[in-house]
Amino acid sequence: MTQADASLSGQFAIGGDLTVNRLGFGAMRITGKGIWGEPADAEEAVRTLKRLPELGVDFIDTADSYGPEVSERLIGQVLAPYGKTVLATKAGLVRTGPDQWHQVGRPEYLRQEVHMSMRRLKVERIDLWQLHRIDSQVPASEQFDAIASFIKEGLIRHAGLSEVGVDEIKAAQKYFPVATVQNRYNLTNRASEAVLDYCEANSIGFIPWSPLAAGSLTQPGSAFDAIVKKYEATAGQIALAWTLKRSKVMLPIPGTGKAAHAEENVAAAAIKLSDEDFVTLDRLGRAAA
Repeated sequence: MTQADASLSGQFAIGGDLTVNRLGFGAMRITGKGIWGEPADAEEAVRTLKRLPELGVDFIDTADSYGPEVSERLIGQVLAPYGKTVLATKAGLVRTGPDQWHQVGRPEYLRQEVHMSMRRLKVERIDLWQLHRIDSQVPASEQFDAIASFIKEGLIRHAGLSEVGVDEIKAAQKYFPVATVQNRYNLTNRASEAVLDYCEANSIGFIPWSPLAAGSLTQPGSAFDAIVKKYEATAGQIALAWTLKRSKVMLPIPGTGKAAHAEENVAAAAIKLSDEDFVTLDRLGRAAA
């Protein structure tokens, strides 16, 4: 399969007014090992970012903690001004070293990071800003109130949440319109099914992270492998195609630091699974979860 056009994934309007191609890009992997420091191959990371508009990818998700700061800075250097590309970033996790993540949701810190993200991304307003985690050590109401103030002041256009349940979304909605939810979700990780259903019922974009995972399903000779061969695809492409078909509000953001891999991921938008194959994959994924 040679066609790679993200527009084939369909479109979704984030917050009702920011229309993007549903297959986006996650910019965590354009950093160093452990999501720490500069990428091992900076030139390849730059090539990957430059390739995105050519592939029709107009939704890019990043965070202040990727690097930290590295991902946002590279995006700003390579892609600004962005034209029709919608940028999403996150704050609420800080780093003390490779693969180390800590919650910080104090309102003054979140406000600082909004301004720092704007500076690195070279924008005057952030399209979509997401609370990376609700800090359990800070009253959620204080975090939500701060986010509402960012919208009111025009610092951010829309706001979202990450790794939350339905009750937390409902609590946040008392302070601001929740435009997106970003939870881990894929064929074999279905813990957020209720959240996805709620998002679909309320026109909230659902951004699944780690969407390529298929676990033990990829073994040669398996039913999953048969579907991979049928569509002349890769395991990751089939996992993405299933994710896109699962819900009209789904906004998968497969990430990579290599241009060729980005092209491969985007090519999944052209795969149209039959209803029968979708059901088979769904059954296999639930059994492996």
